[in-house]
Amino acid sequence: MNTCFENRELSWLRFNERVLEEAEDARVPLCERLSFLSIFQSNLDEFFMVRIGSLHDQMMLDHEARENKTYMTSGEQIDACMVRVRELCKRRDKAYEGLLERLKEQGITLVNFHSISKESESYLGSIFRTNFLPLLSTFTVGKKQSFPFLNNKEIYAIAVLNTKTGKEKERIGIVPCNVSTFPRLIEVPERKGCYMLAEELILHYMPDLFPNYKLIGKTLVRITRNADIDADSIYDEDLNYRDHMVEVVKRRRRLCPVRMELSRQIDAGIVARLCETLQLDFDRVYEYDSPLDVSFFGEIRDCLRTHANLFYAPRHPQDTPDIDDKRPVMEQIAEHDVLLHYPYQSIRPFLRMLSEAARDPNVISIRMTLYRLARDSKVVEALVEAAENGKRVDVLVELKARFDEENNIGWSRRLESAGCHVIYGIEHMKVHSKLCLIALKDEKQGIRYITQIGTGNYNEKTSRLYTDLSYITANQDIGLDALAVFQALLRGETVDHMQHLLVAPHCLQDKLLDMIDGEIAVAKAGGQGLIRLKINSLSDKVLIDKLIEASQAGVKVDMIVRGICCLRAGVKGYTENIRVMSVVGRFLEHSRIYAFGTDDRVRCYIASADWMTRNTVRRVEVATPIELPALKERLLWIMDQMWKDNSSARDQLSDGTYVRRMPGTEPVINCQAVFYDKAYRLAGKN
Repeated sequence: MNTCFENRELSWLRFNERVLEEAEDARVPLCERLSFLSIFQSNLDEFFMVRIGSLHDQMMLDHEARENKTYMTSGEQIDACMVRVRELCKRRDKAYEGLLERLKEQGITLVNFHSISKESESYLGSIFRTNFLPLLSTFTVGKKQSFPFLNNKEIYAIAVLNTKTGKEKERIGIVPCNVSTFPRLIEVPERKGCYMLAEELILHYMPDLFPNYKLIGKTLVRITRNADIDADSIYDEDLNYRDHMVEVVKRRRRLCPVRMELSRQIDAGIVARLCETLQLDFDRVYEYDSPLDVSFFGEIRDCLRTHANLFYAPRHPQDTPDIDDKRPVMEQIAEHDVLLHYPYQSIRPFLRMLSEAARDPNVISIRMTLYRLARDSKVVEALVEAAENGKRVDVLVELKARFDEENNIGWSRRLESAGCHVIYGIEHMKVHSKLCLIALKDEKQGIRYITQIGTGNYNEKTSRLYTDLSYITANQDIGLDALAVFQALLRGETVDHMQHLLVAPHCLQDKLLDMIDGEIAVAKAGGQGLIRLKINSLSDKVLIDKLIEASQAGVKVDMIVRGICCLRAGVKGYTENIRVMSVVGRFLEHSRIYAFGTDDRVRCYIASADWMTRNTVRRVEVATPIELPALKERLLWIMDQMWKDNSSARDQLSDGTYVRRMPGTEPVINCQAVFYDKAYRLAGKN
């Protein structure tokens, strides 16, 4: 039975491998390949900070505890991940070298001191002494000098030092390289488009920084720290919760290291001393042939902006034909439901609706759950305006949205100062739902509701980068369910029963199990059982076990899973009727669609929840039924087009590996391009 399961962490690494494949793929425009390599690195950083950090903590608490699918201990999972990461990082280094060769063809080169002229070296020396030297701090670790704190993900130049007499014990010299007052890319007058990384310049001139010592060896170092801190477990009820989260963010910056990266080989004894000081296992040390941080690729992309062929063709979110710009949005929603498909269609109709609600005298209240927001949020602007206009505005701001805590803390203060009623979630549970409820007074109908439910955050920036769905309806049954959700949240509670919506933690997983059972019953009665899913991750063992049962009963299960998938498809006797595929392309696939039954009887939902235990039973999540036949047809069409993709799609094999689809003699089909083409046609631009 274990052959049906994949370890969660190893499955995530398979996903990041698919991201790396995009950086390796010569069919992808060069500057987009640079972006994918940067994404691979930032993904891996977060993997160490969150997942390896979490496994490290679990191992400290219970060395023998095992996860529930492959029964690996935390230590075994870490060991397996370390092996896999080393394999991927070797590929990353090779991909980086290949990208440098392609950049040379465009007149961009990154150099070191071995490949430049004496004149250029003299120029860089002058730059270092004039612009760098006054800003750099130096630390020498010895008997009277303690080891400095190394910030998470920052680069440090480290040197092995000895006195010029050689009579004393070797010391370690440390220089922080992340000084914001000088650029990361330093122009070299060797030729046009020639650059050197700032940290390489600093490392070269380390002897100038430690003039009283002889340098035995030197390298660049980057530390990754654990970021998996449980905010609720350390909460003091006497503190304001927002102030508590400020302290949580500060404390997280000082958690233990879980990885050390080196830019070049250095004496093993010094590495051992660093590991001892940092309390880091030696096998968490990585040595690379590529830079420790490739975020400078963004600057290189900017240098090449005039080369259109090096980028994806420009595409912009289009207006939906379902909304007339000349009429109020709320008036049109009262007439028919609207389903927006980001980034192909614009978020503007929703933003317009919020602004209308802020000003409409008939609007009594606006309620929203906010998880991640743009830096310059038009959503917050509308809510502030509504409060200032005397509307009742209840906003749940999730302060525990990982790595967005500081942003959300700032927005919560802004909302409160404008007169909004702000709450911060419920104890021991994140509120991840994307839910907005507008209440209006109506002389004929009394109170009526407009509800918006989405798969993605209320973030204007990511609505142009992530594929998401946003459903807006005047259905009063949906509105009343949404009202019950908000009323419970305002009490610090969760709902136990829903008529129409599926709401975690109590009214989602069980409903999904019931619908899978329904398809099993159809198949056992001789009919065609069918389940179609589009989700980001699958790790909930309760649901996985039920999907295996469905497959064994003859139910066809088609799953589009972008990232983690702990179920292996096509395993004889267990998952033969299950297909799994993944799409990694220009836009991050983020929408969630659940469909149960064949087209003539299908029940469709869109949701904020992936099929992970954290989503189904440990968070507040919302899924909404899509009842209008035309909208259900659109959801099924989206999944159908993704299954036809032979450009960015990968099929999962029964051993858990993925094989990329490659077009043969048939036309190339890229589902994301298909979606944009349709959006342009519907907007009357094709």
